[in-house]
Amino acid sequence: MSFEVAKRYLDGIGLGDRVIATEAPSSTVEEAAEALGCAPEHIAKTMAFLVDDAPVLVLCAGDARVNNSMFKAFFHTKAKMVPGDAVEELVGHAPGGVCPFGAKPAARVYLDESLRRFDVVYPACGDDHSGVRLTIPELERATNASGWVDVCRGWRTEE
Repeated sequence: MSFEVAKRYLDGIGLGDRVIATEAPSSTVEEAAEALGCAPEHIAKTMAFLVDDAPVLVLCAGDARVNNSMFKAFFHTKAKMVPGDAVEELVGHAPGGVCPFGAKPAARVYLDESLRRFDVVYPACGDDHSGVRLTIPELERATNASGWVDVCRGWRTEE
């Protein structure tokens, strides 16, 4: 059901033709990269956190890792992942397919700076057998993000 919700959302904003359904699983960065035919760093993984008891989705590059101190500096709270058994209820998509497309309205979306170095990225599309090929401007439009954040490490060449 989650795939249909995300696809319908993307269809509604004219980006439904970018959805890629895969035969192979795409629930991890490595699986998604292989299934979608791209480098792992081009996967735009969506991480679900609780901030003030509300879901916050942070999309970051596949090779980036959320840094606790950077997260706390921006969100003014410790990085606390949404428990796996509560993700679907709070976000609208199950683990392995979490994405901002068709997510519940309470889920605020942020894009991490780690994505800006790419022309094209591949977020999930609501399930563990899909992805969406989007340019960065299309990603910004499709996510209706609250803004850009810099909460990740591991992707910069100087790190």
